[in-house]
Amino acid sequence: MSRSLKKGPFVDAKLLKKLAALKPGDKTVIKTWSRDSVITPEMVGFTIAVHNGRKHLPIFIIEDMVGHHLGEFAPTRKFTGHGGKMAREQAAAAAAAAAAAPAVALATAPAKK
Repeated sequence: MSRSLKKGPFVDAKLLKKLAALKPGDKTVIKTWSRDSVITPEMVGFTIAVHNGRKHLPIFIIEDMVGHHLGEFAPTRKFTGHGGKMAREQAAAAAAAAAAAPAVALATAPAKK
């Protein structure tokens, strides 16, 4: 469920205080654990390091990110992929078959008059 409009977006007070202390264009990275804070227009142009549970990931804020939460840009889980050796072998076989298919199609195509 989304947040009520009358309440407004949540932004951590300490994060706002740190942003206010910086000058526009400053390259200082701000560390935060507040993944639920909403990105506001005042944050555009700054780099904020968002904690993902293990380390802080630096996120450079651009205009397209306004309205989203900081946590959306710092994934907490690492996708390792499905399958293992067998999946790699099948992918290699499919790639080899796809590479061979155009050569066969060209050889069997009728000559133009």
